[in-house]
Amino acid sequence: MDTVAYATLIWVDWFHSRRLPGPIGHIPPAEAEANAYATLWEIAIAA
Repeated sequence: MDTVAYATLIWVDWFHSRRLPGPIGHIPPAEAEANAYATLWEIAIAA
């Protein structure tokens, strides 16, 4: 059971941090999220 739990954690880490999905520009999801928050911050400052 520990092996399955560890393998699941590895996959979830890869899925959320390292994969490069095409619809968001072939960048990791964490980077796309950071870019989105930076854009929101810039809009809030401009307003």
